[in-house]
Amino acid sequence: MSQGRIADPLDPTESRQAFVSVAETPQYLKLRSSFRNFAFPMTLAGLVSYFTFVLLSVFAEDFMAQPFLGMAGLNTGLMIGFLQFAIVWIWTAIYVNYANTRLDPISAEIKDELVAKGAV
Repeated sequence: MSQGRIADPLDPTESRQAFVSVAETPQYLKLRSSFRNFAFPMTLAGLVSYFTFVLLSVFAEDFMAQPFLGMAGLNTGLMIGFLQFAIVWIWTAIYVNYANTRLDPISAEIKDELVAKGAV
């Protein structure tokens, strides 16, 4: 027995049934809901941020070519582009924190349940 199993491994059909039964539990539904409530708005925000940058690059060339805060050699387009990287890093940190505090505890409980049944 590996992975902390307290039961013998199930055959594939029984294992599949165990996973399907877990997918109908309130724990799993809460996990899925928590992930979706976080992921969809963050994805939308990322897409809006990215496409705003692209549209500004295409349709607002004069604005993007302006020197940023009067600095020679650094224009507004470059700064907005660099800001995109910073935004992605910040969103990644926010997601990691969210996953560690809200998603991982629920998924660990679900995994423990499946391991105890021998489905994993």
